[in-house]
Amino acid sequence: MRKLGLLFMSIVLVVTLSACGSNASGSSSGSSKEIVFWNPFTGPDGTNMQKMVDEYNKTNPEYKIKNISLKEGEMYTKIQTVVNSGKNVPDLMIVHAERIKQYVDNEMLTSYDEYLSDYPEIKEENYIQEAWKIGDLNGSRYSIPLDIHSFVMYYNKDLVEKYVPEALDDNIVTFDEIKAAGEKSQKDGITSLGVTWVKPNIFSLYAQNGGELTENGTDPTFNNDQSKASFQQWIDLYDSHITNKDGEDPAQLFLQEKLIFYPEGIWMNNNLKDAKFEYGLTNAPQLTDDKSKMVNWSSSHQFVMFNSKDRSDEKAKGVVDFIDWVRDNSLEWAKAGQNPASLKIIKEPEYQKMAQSFLLNDPEEQASLKIFDYKYNGYVSEELDAKGIDIIFGKTPLDQALADIQKTLEDKIAKDTSNK
Repeated sequence: MRKLGLLFMSIVLVVTLSACGSNASGSSSGSSKEIVFWNPFTGPDGTNMQKMVDEYNKTNPEYKIKNISLKEGEMYTKIQTVVNSGKNVPDLMIVHAERIKQYVDNEMLTSYDEYLSDYPEIKEENYIQEAWKIGDLNGSRYSIPLDIHSFVMYYNKDLVEKYVPEALDDNIVTFDEIKAAGEKSQKDGITSLGVTWVKPNIFSLYAQNGGELTENGTDPTFNNDQSKASFQQWIDLYDSHITNKDGEDPAQLFLQEKLIFYPEGIWMNNNLKDAKFEYGLTNAPQLTDDKSKMVNWSSSHQFVMFNSKDRSDEKAKGVVDFIDWVRDNSLEWAKAGQNPASLKIIKEPEYQKMAQSFLLNDPEEQASLKIFDYKYNGYVSEELDAKGIDIIFGKTPLDQALADIQKTLEDKIAKDTSNK
């Protein structure tokens, strides 16, 4: 239903967009001393971003930031339309890292190359490597990272102590340890592992199994042994009653102290702060306790400039002024439960007390952060979101589902016209 709703919203937006005036769309203006900034932060994190914008504007920059938060589906539909029309293009926008390759191949993005010489601190060594490298394409810099947000795992400290007390000694919880805990906890009506967002759960395990989404950069390779092993791991846990049942809400089970391990994003921490028990945050479930083989699926919000004839060089420099300020002032974004991409955050004492900081403090943890930068990552994500849960809960046979996903991916890619 959610996907149908987004599709309907997209259709309505395309039909009605031409009626929107410049004020309604937050348009860019060549003569304006205002930078129009689109982003998808419509939840609690939107408040944090607005605070950052307000603080920046208080510094009295030549170009002030006008912050416009849009629902994600609406924003991505709208940007395609305005760039194609050349009208009302925002001066600055946040996009997810996985979309950048397609935007570059479709020649939709403006490079930062001619502006960065005046900003010596916006450079690779000052950012998380996995978030930085995603914006370097064809020898040019097309994006600058705001953050790197990861899918990890929350755990109930009392339940871990009761059922698998040594599991967190190394800050790695293996699937074997999760299974061992569940075999003991079942008799007490306690579930070991929550079946949450399938895409990052499978992607994390898929990478641990050595899986790649493509071999040549274009053709998908998802129907393979690595996918089968990743899904089978979850299917076996479900069949053994280690996970929650179909229809049960793992978030509610966790808050009711009936779930030991709750895989979720670092951004969910603010939603759990009112829990009536002590919980911790650790790495996503792992196949092994070998830290060098650890994987935590991640994505990144990235600053980009879409092509616009109305954005002057002076305004583009104003954009980079803001990005440089964010690099130096990202604590407020960490308060939203995110991990800023700027390594300066590690020096902040307040950040060191935040649950998600363990991912950046340790170089081996940093190395575990995995962004799948496959050009058609979005198509794979759509298929996992649509079909993954039914695979785990046994509603669709695994071999059939993977064959269907592979065929759908091939069909979608065949219709894609970018870089052809």
